[in-house]
Amino acid sequence: MNKQAAVLFDLDGTLLDTAPDLGAAANYVLEQHQQAPLSLAQARQLSSHGAIGLLKAGFGSTWEQQPQAELRQQLLDYYEQNICQGTDFFPGIKQTLQWLNQHQIPWGVITNKPEGLSKQLLRFFPEFEQSGVLVGGDTLPLRKPDPAPMLLACQIIKVKPENCLYVGDAERDIQAGNNTNMTTLLALWGYLSKEDKVEQWAANIHCQKSEQLEQTIIDWLGDL
Repeated sequence: MNKQAAVLFDLDGTLLDTAPDLGAAANYVLEQHQQAPLSLAQARQLSSHGAIGLLKAGFGSTWEQQPQAELRQQLLDYYEQNICQGTDFFPGIKQTLQWLNQHQIPWGVITNKPEGLSKQLLRFFPEFEQSGVLVGGDTLPLRKPDPAPMLLACQIIKVKPENCLYVGDAERDIQAGNNTNMTTLLALWGYLSKEDKVEQWAANIHCQKSEQLEQTIIDWLGDL
């Protein structure tokens, strides 16, 4: 590796398994409105679609008649108060971040999760103290798949986009990375559903298991 490189990550479904807490927040709102709860398996498939995606699935055919903004805020309020009850790293991710730190490779997080909630959550995980940047879903007027958050992160860590690897588990992650000429890695361990046509997303790299991520990053760095 002769160039200054960096690795940037999505958060939910990529680094952290937040589905247990997001699902619990959705189920709290659903229970208040006499709706059946979502299973954890459903929450894992829907969490990449945020609060609205979870609630839309829970309310089903009646969703369009619901006060959507109010319900979303109820979910976010509950989530904020119970933000790290069941959330943890995916297997191998903590070790991957430690490896990046040990080798002084800049890394950071670009997420569509609101910046305030992201900061609150990351305080539970000391590994994120070494993160060089956090761009949240409301840091800028635009969010992924728009390239603006990606370009801001690159400016902050002072690394060119073409020398960055972006790791994410959603189509918008791959679109945002590709739109800025980053190398994109699709985290297949993340919050994907059977309906996702991942072969059409044009990710440069597919990584099946989170435990394989460290070696995949090492291989990418060797090819720069």
